[in-house]
Amino acid sequence: MGLGMPAVTQAKEPLVYVVPVHNEVEKGLYAFMKRSFKEAQEHGAQLIVLDIHTPGGAVDAAGEIGKLMDETNIRTVAFINDRALSAGAFISLHADAIYMVPNAQMGAAAIIDQQGNMADKKAQSYWRSAMKSAAETSGLDPKYAIAMADPDVNIPEYNAGKGELLTFSSKEALETGYSKATVSRLDEVLQLEKAEGAAVVELKESWAEKVARFVTNPIVVPILLSLASLGLILELYSPGFGLPGSIGLSSLLLFFYGHLVAGLAGYESVLLFIVGAILIVAELFLPGGIAGILGIAAVTGSILLAGDDVRWMGLSLIIAMAVAITAMILMVKVLGKKMKFFKKIILTDSTNSESGYVSNVNRTELLGKIGITKTPFRPAGTVVIDGERIDAVTEGGFLGAEKEVKVVKVEGARIVVRELEE
Repeated sequence: MGLGMPAVTQAKEPLVYVVPVHNEVEKGLYAFMKRSFKEAQEHGAQLIVLDIHTPGGAVDAAGEIGKLMDETNIRTVAFINDRALSAGAFISLHADAIYMVPNAQMGAAAIIDQQGNMADKKAQSYWRSAMKSAAETSGLDPKYAIAMADPDVNIPEYNAGKGELLTFSSKEALETGYSKATVSRLDEVLQLEKAEGAAVVELKESWAEKVARFVTNPIVVPILLSLASLGLILELYSPGFGLPGSIGLSSLLLFFYGHLVAGLAGYESVLLFIVGAILIVAELFLPGGIAGILGIAAVTGSILLAGDDVRWMGLSLIIAMAVAITAMILMVKVLGKKMKFFKKIILTDSTNSESGYVSNVNRTELLGKIGITKTPFRPAGTVVIDGERIDAVTEGGFLGAEKEVKVVKVEGARIVVRELEE
């Protein structure tokens, strides 16, 4: 569909590219499909088959994929090999033809926010319009596409009433013209597309693309950030650099790596993170706290820039910090005394008198002993008791040197002497 640049090279024999559209639709999938379409274009493919099996996903990613399909000059067909729900239905409508296996499903394309609730009316209106436009561009009756996105649209013959989203079975899609044919295997799709003798290239996601799709998942992002926060906070309380710090840094590296591969983050966000980390380390050696505040701000900004949705990334950061703080409290209060690992990294010793620690020596053994003043007392001075020079005080009056005295009170390090009467 749409106009695209001519292929760089023409294949010597018919060539078909099969691109899997599996699991959730997100920006990682878009990055993979963009690479696949580029490769198909460069090798002069005549047909791209999208092997679709998805419950849906991100609306913005689906929009990018739809645009990618519209801009290519290669014929694209959607082979719904189980289900194409929500964003999957939208992608299917951008294909030149749709084929479905028996018992396949297509539809239920309402926008759901990150909390699992229906999106606001503005977002629903946009999505309804996008579904309608996709159907019209493909020459299909748009009322069914609208009913897939709007629960208030009534299609009684297909049991889609108010409050219920339209979901087509393979039979219903065939009846309405949304599906070109019901097929059991990919071979039948190629036969119907007159490409049964073509060389088939089945693309697979690279290891990097699989990692990118995993770590950019909206559920995985707050988990990664929570692990990073918890690991780095624990590292502050442990000597040297150990397991907690390694987990924290690895989580951050995975976060940025996945978002870079998926095309969500630019190198400027990574650079901003590095600057922030340097400032935080510098705070350990510089007074004032300014470097630390700037460092935290830079790290926070880098994470927000790395994501596609700033609001969701901000919420993920809040979740991560809440999880990290809660986990730290539980580990210190509940697990700190029970687990050997936490005993090693958390200071639990107390310098109390019960443990044998005192702030000064208590000389109670001197009480009642006799000594000779070495210096005058005004009222403090030095007395010799059993050959030991000891600092002491009188009860308030003056006392000369070479006087015989008795220790009458001991209060910690305070030793009180009284002159013996003749």
